[in-house]
Amino acid sequence: MRIGLRILLGYLAIVALGALLVTEVFVAQVKPGVRQTTEDTLVDIANTLAELATDDFLAGRLGEGDFARRLQRAQGREPGAAISGVPKRSTDLRVYVTDDAGTVVFDSRGEALGQDYSQWNDVYLTLRGHYGARSSAPDPADPEATVMHVAAPIRDPAGRIVGSLTVAKPNRTVAPFIERSQRTVLAWGIGLLGMALLVGATTASWITRQLEGLRRYAQSATDGERRRLPPAAGEFAELGQALETMRNRLEGKQYVERYVQDLTHEMKSPLAAIRASAELLESPLPPADQARFARVIHAQGDRLTQMVERLLALAALEHQHALDNPAPVPVGPLLAEVAADFEAIALARGLSLQHHASDNLVVTGDAFLLHQALRGLLENAASFAPAGSALDLLARRDNGHVVLEVADRGPGLPDYALERAFERFYSLPRPDGGQRGSGLGLCFVAEVAALHGGSARLVNREGGGAVAGLRLPAASGTPASKPLR
Repeated sequence: MRIGLRILLGYLAIVALGALLVTEVFVAQVKPGVRQTTEDTLVDIANTLAELATDDFLAGRLGEGDFARRLQRAQGREPGAAISGVPKRSTDLRVYVTDDAGTVVFDSRGEALGQDYSQWNDVYLTLRGHYGARSSAPDPADPEATVMHVAAPIRDPAGRIVGSLTVAKPNRTVAPFIERSQRTVLAWGIGLLGMALLVGATTASWITRQLEGLRRYAQSATDGERRRLPPAAGEFAELGQALETMRNRLEGKQYVERYVQDLTHEMKSPLAAIRASAELLESPLPPADQARFARVIHAQGDRLTQMVERLLALAALEHQHALDNPAPVPVGPLLAEVAADFEAIALARGLSLQHHASDNLVVTGDAFLLHQALRGLLENAASFAPAGSALDLLARRDNGHVVLEVADRGPGLPDYALERAFERFYSLPRPDGGQRGSGLGLCFVAEVAALHGGSARLVNREGGGAVAGLRLPAASGTPASKPLR
C-alpha cells in the first residue's frame, strides 16, 4: 500500500473516530441535558402549583375551587408561540393531586380520579418527604412515548405533608428541539467531515508527490540517469538536498576511480612510444631518423594533450545533471554556423561540406554544447571520409523530435563496432593509416544528447558511409521529412 493512501486512511480513521465521539457525546449529554432542563422547569412549576392549590385542598373543594377553574382556563389557552422556529399551539401540562394515602383527588384531565397512585415514584417519594419524579410510558405498546412526572408536597399550616401535586409533561414535546439539534450537528458534522476529507486528501497527495519525486530522483541516481532535483518544501527540500549531496559525493568518488583507471590504461600506449623514441634519440642516429622519432614524440604529445583536454570537457559535462539556462535554439542558423566554422578544415582535407535544415526547426537547449557536438560529429566523419568526397550536415523533424545528422561516404563501421561507437576511449583505425582518435569525441556527443533529453546514434549508410546524429525533443517544427539513407 502506498504511503499516501496509508496517510489518507489513517487520517480518515481519526476523523471517523472524532465523528463517533461527537455523536456519542450528543447522545450521552445533549439529550439528557435537554430533559434535565425540562425536569428543572417542572420542579419549579410543581412547587408553585402545590402552593396555589393548598388552600382549596385543605378546604376540601379542590375540584370545584378557584385553583381548578384557573387551571382549566390556563390549559384552554392557545400560546401562539414559536420557540426557535418550533410552533407551540397548546399547553401540554397535566396536573394531578393525591391525598396522603396516594389516592388521586384531582386530575386536570379527569383520567385517574379516585385511582391509587401511592406506588408511583413521584407520589410515593414525595409523601415520604423525598424528591419524587418518574418517567414512564402510559401506553406499553409505545415505550418511546414517555411522560415525565415531577411531584411537590402539599403541606398543612403545621408543615405536615398531607398530599402531593404532580406535574406531567410528555417527553415528545422536547423532541423537536432535540431533533433540530441533531440535524444541526449532523449538517455541521458532514460539512466538517467533507472539509477534513478535502484537507486530508490534499495533504496526502502533497506528501505523496514530494516523496514520489524524491523516489524517482533516487532511482535515477541508482540507474545513473540525469535528473534535476525535484522542487520540494520544508523537510522534503532538506531531504532532497541531502540526497543530491550524497549522490554527488558518491558519483564523484566512483567517477574519479573509473577515470583514473581508464586514463591510465589509455596513456600507456603514447607514453610507451614517447619513452621508446626518447631512448633512441639518446644514441647517435642519422638526421632522418632523428626527425622521424622527434615527430613521433610530438604526435604522441599532441595525442596526450588532446586526450586530457577532451577528458576534462567530458568530465565537466558528465557532472552536469541538467542544463543551467536552456533556451530556444533555431536549428537552421546553428547548422550554418557549424558549417562555416568547419569549412576550412574540410577544404584542408579535400572534402566538401553541404548543410541543409528543414524550415522552422527549433530545439530547447544550450547552443554552445550543440555546436560542439555537431563539430565533433563532423571531425569524426572527416577522419573516415575519403579525399574528394562530400560531408552532409542535415536537420529534419521526426515525430515530435529534431534529428541532426552528419553523413559521410567512407567505408562505414564493422558490425561489432556499431554498439561500441559511443564508449569512452573506443576508437577504430583510420582508413588512411592515421593514428586513432582519443575515443572521447562520440562519448561527448552522447553526453550532450542525454543532457538535452535526447539520444545519439551511429549507423551505416546504404550505399556506403555512415550516418551519425542527435535526436532531440523539438520545441516547434514542421511536418516530418524523410530520413537520409
